[in-house]
This record gives sequence, C-alpha cells and structure tokens, in this order.
Amino acid sequence: MRVAVVGHIEWVDFVRVPRMPGPGEIVHASEAWDEPGGGGAVAAVQLAKLAGGGDFFTTVGDDNLGRRAQVELSLMGLKVHAGVRNDAQRRAITFIDSSGDRCITVLGVRSSPSASDQLPWGELESADAVFLTAGDVPAVRLARKARILVATSRILPLLAEAGVQLDALVGSSLDPSEQYRDGDLPVTPKLVVRSAGATGGTYQVAGKPVRSYPPTPLPGPLVDTYGCGDSFAGGLTFGLGLGLPPEEAIALAARCGAAVATGRGPYPAQLTRADL
Repeated sequence: MRVAVVGHIEWVDFVRVPRMPGPGEIVHASEAWDEPGGGGAVAAVQLAKLAGGGDFFTTVGDDNLGRRAQVELSLMGLKVHAGVRNDAQRRAITFIDSSGDRCITVLGVRSSPSASDQLPWGELESADAVFLTAGDVPAVRLARKARILVATSRILPLLAEAGVQLDALVGSSLDPSEQYRDGDLPVTPKLVVRSAGATGGTYQVAGKPVRSYPPTPLPGPLVDTYGCGDSFAGGLTFGLGLGLPPEEAIALAARCGAAVATGRGPYPAQLTRADL
C-alpha cells in the first residue's frame, strides 16, 4: 500500500523533569534529547512503519537542523520531499513530567509545503492514503487526488478554503485548537474522529449519530505521551487505506496511540507491520 503525508516538521528538544516548573521556579532535568518531530513527521513515520515505507511532502529550514531532520527521517523509512525555506528550522521545546504528560512550546512560524515547491506532487495520485497537517490550498487539492485523504482538524480554515471532500477529519476533543463543529467545513467529512486520549473518544459517520469508542490499554509502562495523537492519526489513515470499516480503523489507531506512550519520544514504540 502506498502512503504519504503532506505536512510540517519541528525540531524538538525534549526535557524530562519531575514536574512542570511554576512561575519563578527552577527544576532540574533528569534527561534531555533532541530529534525531528511535529504532527506531520510523527504521523509520517508511523504510516511508514505500518506500510513498509512512505512519502513525506514537507519543508525544512536552510540550516543544520533542517538538514538533520531530512537525514534522520529518511533513516526511519521515509522518502522525504522537502522544499527548503530561507529561514531557520522551526523548533519546539517539550517538557515531560513524572506522570508522562507533556507540555510543548513552539518557536517560530509553521512552514507549510506549497504546490509551487518543486516536489514530485504527481505521486500523490497513486497514493492509497494521505494524511494532511499543513500546506496551501493547491497542495490540499493535490493531496485529494489520493484514494483516501485524512486531515487534522487543526487546519480547519485551510480545509474550508480548499473545499475538498475528506474521507476523515481527526483531532483531539481536549485541544481547543482542534475543535470541529458541524458546518465548519463546506463539505461534510465522511468520518469525524475526536480523540480524548486515555479515555477513548467519539466518532461520527456522516449522516449517522455520534458513537463512542473505548480506550485501549497501554501495552507496557507509561513513559511519555508525546506523539500519541499524531500516531493515532497515522494509524487511522493506514486503516482507512486498507479498506477497514471505521470501527476497525479507529481500533487500530487507538493501538498506535497507546503503543507510543510506552516509548521514549514518539518513535521507538510505534507499531510496525509485524504488530498487525
């Protein structure tokens, strides 16, 4: 199965602390590391692990971190097609406390791939499933040429302007920036999935009542929750690309999200083809 992501990258500095620092407080980190992250990158790696490879249409900064991001994501099984921006790579700082919860501060403006970037956009026409986290309107319409298109609800204004039919819209019901309400898009998505993290979530097939789905137990001890939602979205996209009905695609997505929470950072515990 051919899969792809059209989206963004952030270079993330991870800092593990006993608790989130309060105003004026100093806390001491027990661990720190850095690697490429962001919703587009994490979902792309999850899709590639499930499908045995995948394409990632993105942008990077014209600096060492932008180049490192391309190299490291390629080593994780992606074909990275990146437009280079004359700017520093967008970064993020993620604090992870003793409960595994994460708090993220983003540095810089999100850089989105554009249809005017000299990338192999024509390959999206033969893709079975594409996940979208960033782009411009023409890029969204190019992504729509895939058989299945899933998008994050974080980019509702872009999706509304593009006016395309989504096979699924996915977001967190706990994040105000990802709230979707009926009528927000000119074309109703075929499926809307709202994740509530460890408590499960809800989904709605167009024209049918909202239904709940149960939480998935973690397959091991909780380490940190960074990347759980993005891996959920990657798993959902893969499941729909396989032709699974919504309930089964969501169950696979929930397994992906739960697995990530048992690893250090977003990648080590992601599900692979061998786990299916």
